[in-house]
Amino acid sequence: MNNNKFPENFLWGGATAANQFEGGYREGGKGLSTSDMLTGGTHTEARRMTTELEEGTYYPSHEAIDFYHRYKEDIALFAEIGFKTFRMSMNWTRIFPNGDELEPNEEGLKFYDDVFAELKKYNIEPLVTISHYETPFGLTKKHNGWLGRESIECYLRYCETIFNRYKDVVKYWLTFNEINILTHGPAAAFLGAGVMFDEIRELKFGHHENDHKQECFQALHNQFVASAKAVKLGHSINKDFKIGCMIAYGALYPYTCHPDDVFMAQQQEELSNYLCGDVQVRGEYSGFAKRYFRENNIEIKMEEGDLEILKNGCVDFYTFSYYMSNCISTNPDVETTGGNLSMGLKNPYLEASDWGWQIDPVGLRTTLNKIYNRYQIPMMVVENGLGAADTVEADGSINDDYRINYLKVHIEQMEEAIGDGVELWGYTPWGCIDLVSAGTGEMKKRYGFIYVDKHNDGTGTLDRSRKKSFFWYKKVIETNGEEL
Repeated sequence: MNNNKFPENFLWGGATAANQFEGGYREGGKGLSTSDMLTGGTHTEARRMTTELEEGTYYPSHEAIDFYHRYKEDIALFAEIGFKTFRMSMNWTRIFPNGDELEPNEEGLKFYDDVFAELKKYNIEPLVTISHYETPFGLTKKHNGWLGRESIECYLRYCETIFNRYKDVVKYWLTFNEINILTHGPAAAFLGAGVMFDEIRELKFGHHENDHKQECFQALHNQFVASAKAVKLGHSINKDFKIGCMIAYGALYPYTCHPDDVFMAQQQEELSNYLCGDVQVRGEYSGFAKRYFRENNIEIKMEEGDLEILKNGCVDFYTFSYYMSNCISTNPDVETTGGNLSMGLKNPYLEASDWGWQIDPVGLRTTLNKIYNRYQIPMMVVENGLGAADTVEADGSINDDYRINYLKVHIEQMEEAIGDGVELWGYTPWGCIDLVSAGTGEMKKRYGFIYVDKHNDGTGTLDRSRKKSFFWYKKVIETNGEEL
């Protein structure tokens, strides 16, 4: 008997974020989000955060790939692949343009009515991220985003609106995308929480990471409280809602077996991966977190009842992004390499992608086991994929075997993890349709099964076409992971 098989109701699908693919940034009454204030960039040139929209400057999120006008075409393509689920985010500023209005924007709600109706037509289950790098810029200007506790009330008003409106069409919700990005420093705090610092105007990860810790962790605490309250609110509106967390999981290895490297890796994992998971799944700050706050002079301003709120608002399931692993060492001379929101040390045993990300499928199995053994709640891998510069052949075909190979070996390791006893609900590879990169703002780094004719400078027809991986993934879903 093979216990490694994917369960019959396994949710195969794909993942996107509104700010990276929706477009229509000023249509239907939508306000400006933090992502709308980020310029284009590249692998070598950082995106800039602007406080006003600059004339003649390219902002990728403004049009993105125009799902706003093409959602029927795109959802039909997802259905053709055979998606069981589609992870998407809602644009907060489509519903509350400045973030703090008392009444929602009906036109924005109507757009999502139409999107959900289209998904339902094809029996595709929506998996909705409530806040995915889309803090209203109005809240940044007024309260410095999530640094202001006022944002909690604004977020809950938004949650209450969408929970009630879509209580019969959406079952799976994620409160915040990659909430632990706030442990990565002030540039990441703009992306994840709309927090802006005067001297930081470039989206550079790994720079200034030891600055502004007090503000980053205060904003994070405010998001924890908002998330816990949202879980409770959601369950009161529909007891069948499943509300999860979402963590950017950075798998880490000690570079050597020197005890100092081993301990450093363990501490970094506690900070980057587990601090947030512990609060959202277990409902409390860990001993590690408390000591870390003490030793870094971080004083979280809590209101009475906050700890009880965290305890009563634990999530129903755990989701995470997994792209790669990194090494860590006390030796400053080891060669570094790039990654998703982070820098790490080059692992001599792994190959890397064009963007320097190290490909480590076994690391996914290790990660699934680690998380499941720690928390014992159902899980989903909601981001995973290979960013690459695809070539369109003369006949229009795109032979992305490198992407197929990457996904294949990761799916094999998920299957092994299921055999290990991990309760895995679903898999939504990132950027199932080509979209704008959050970190660099470019189109060149493509993840999709569906090619979109759009380029780093914003030019292109926006025409969609199927890559080789489109047909491969269709077969994977048809056979429930039997044929890879």
